[in-house]
Amino acid sequence: MVSLRRGEERAPNPDGQMTLVEHLAELRMRIIRAGLAVLIGVVIVVLAWEWVFDVLTGPYADLCARRGADYCGDAYDPSTGDVKLNILDPVEGLATRLRVGFYGGIVLAAPVLLWQLWKFIVPALHKNEKKYALGFVLSSCLLFLLGGFIAFTTLERALEFLIDWAGEDVDQVFQVQAYIRLVTLMVVAFGVGFTIPVLLVFLQLLRVLSWRTLLKAWRYAIVGTFVLAAAITPSGDPISLLALSVPMVVLYLLSVLIGRIVQGKNPE
Repeated sequence: MVSLRRGEERAPNPDGQMTLVEHLAELRMRIIRAGLAVLIGVVIVVLAWEWVFDVLTGPYADLCARRGADYCGDAYDPSTGDVKLNILDPVEGLATRLRVGFYGGIVLAAPVLLWQLWKFIVPALHKNEKKYALGFVLSSCLLFLLGGFIAFTTLERALEFLIDWAGEDVDQVFQVQAYIRLVTLMVVAFGVGFTIPVLLVFLQLLRVLSWRTLLKAWRYAIVGTFVLAAAITPSGDPISLLALSVPMVVLYLLSVLIGRIVQGKNPE
């Protein structure tokens, strides 16, 4: 048995492969870096809570201003243009702030998280596949932000639909935790939905899927997209459903086109 003395470096593997222990050490390092990035993002969001809260309640305030003060009742203050949410639990305010901080920290740390994920799986890829790392990270982040932006811009109409269907005799008393949960889940659902085509492109680059297979399944993909959008849209209103499903269908077809360009006429 050959032993290593203190300070002596282990000889590199001639095959360029990592052992199980090395894989676990690499995974631990990536998780620590990702966790630190999320922690920094959480601190930033919590410190900027007042501004974050004004942004999150912005669609509700815009709806109340557009429909008039009577539409939102006591929740809307016409003099300031702000809306008031209710707390039913002494710890709800702190819990909501920490929850929003956690979600916001993940969003702010998304580039770092995706980069760490990519750097972990890169050793298993071929040389010609590694060059897509930057495009993979950038496109995922941009599409997630685009999905979150669309969710936020359609939130006012979604709230209006939900309030109208509640009936005229129902007073609006929105709980802080429930409202913030709806907004954050909407943003996350749209963001994740918009990044699914990136996964399809990635699988085509790895030759796991072919663009011909995706093209032949376009009818099932459209139906599945609407079903998935209905399942992951927390508000359940038709406005949000269309705002999520239609762009996802377009991105699906775009991923097929990208696969056609990358794989050529013969994807096999």
